[in-house]
Amino acid sequence: MTVLSSPARTQAAPGAEPVRHRRPSVVPYFLIVPAIAVLVLALGYPLVWQFWTSTQKFGLAQQFGKPPQFVGLANYAQLFTDAQTWAVVGRSIAFCLVNAAITVVIGVLVALLMSAVGTVTRLILQIAMLLAWAMPVIASMTVWIWLFDWHRGIVNWALTQVGLDFTNHNWLEQPLSFYFVATVIVVWMSVPFVAFSVYAGLTQISEEIMEAAALDGATPRQRFFAITMPMIRPVLMIVTLLQVIWDLRVFAQIRMLQDAGAPLSSTDLLGTYIYRLGVGSSDFGMASALSIFVLVLTVALSFFYVMHLLKEDS
Repeated sequence: MTVLSSPARTQAAPGAEPVRHRRPSVVPYFLIVPAIAVLVLALGYPLVWQFWTSTQKFGLAQQFGKPPQFVGLANYAQLFTDAQTWAVVGRSIAFCLVNAAITVVIGVLVALLMSAVGTVTRLILQIAMLLAWAMPVIASMTVWIWLFDWHRGIVNWALTQVGLDFTNHNWLEQPLSFYFVATVIVVWMSVPFVAFSVYAGLTQISEEIMEAAALDGATPRQRFFAITMPMIRPVLMIVTLLQVIWDLRVFAQIRMLQDAGAPLSSTDLLGTYIYRLGVGSSDFGMASALSIFVLVLTVALSFFYVMHLLKEDS
């Protein structure tokens, strides 16, 4: 019969050193203090200054030395009782969600294509997407504006050649066609990031698992939804979160399209509306208030994804 000795009766072997419990070292915490301090200073100070400015009447006069007047939450009250503000917020959320969804879907399809084709074709795809991704926004926007130019644009010419009447068609005149052009441009600039990220996740899936599923009779569709999607879900969650944040804050593409001849009032998104309030109207208090709202809106839209990521981490 085996007798189990209790912990109280267990004795150390002769000659063995007693086990010493080390106290946790505080050195690692001191080493990360400088990095945390720089991060808090770099991110915290502008945020605090922005919120403080949003509670003041801070316009053109204050830039020439006149003390700002504290108005509390009056800027927020004035901002969110304006129908124009809610119209911009609605357009921005719709534009953000639609663009993020289209970008992720196309990015996943391109990543699957890269994993299915040969080495040469895959390299051509990767180089093409890398060039599109690395191109400066101003340079790429100049090309896109020329492509959709109402008088000399190649898009109108190509559509006219196939039998459609697009002679002198102004794509930027109507809000619907304006946002179609903006969606094409934003998605084109964002797909490479999603495709590269998802393709990196696909390379981590073991081929043995896919072969075993195929031998068990699983169709390509079943293998994709039952094996591939669950394994790349963390990557998809992260890229979707980043796309939502980036598309909500899009500015340069919309602003340059507006400068090309689009109406401002019906094509403004949050980024361009903040710019018009601050730089255009010199109402920096209102612009700061709307900026704080965009921060809150970004956190609200990404809350589900962040909570899901934390749940998977735990």
